[in-house]
Amino acid sequence: MSFLPKYQPEKLSLGFLEKEILNIIWDFDGATAKNIHEQILNDSQRELAYASVMTVLQRLMKKGWLTYEKRGRAFYWQPLVSRQQAQAIKSYEQLNNFLAISNPEVVASFAGDLDSHSIEQIEAIANRLSEIRQQREGKE
Repeated sequence: MSFLPKYQPEKLSLGFLEKEILNIIWDFDGATAKNIHEQILNDSQRELAYASVMTVLQRLMKKGWLTYEKRGRAFYWQPLVSRQQAQAIKSYEQLNNFLAISNPEVVASFAGDLDSHSIEQIEAIANRLSEIRQQREGKE
């Protein structure tokens, strides 16, 4: 069973404001630009032009994170992936980046610095990998 969604955004990298706006949309399960702008301005220390919100929404749409539909006179923005799916995609990307630049000796050299919880997590991953390997060998 894979936790990765079939659909993935074209560009995974997000700036601070892009992440903030995406989190607002996830929190509200969709929102208008006005809702997003008002939510950001609830912090009295923040200043942000409405046009900036619109620009970021357009960028998120081009990157493949959002879609919209017209409701009356407003555009209602919705995420194309859930927060949990986004976390799975990001984790998968980080794992692949780690594996691409690492070798087993380098990874093992960190073992002495890990706490017991981290060691348990690595052991659980190793056990799961063994199960997957056995399942694949059984299919061949």
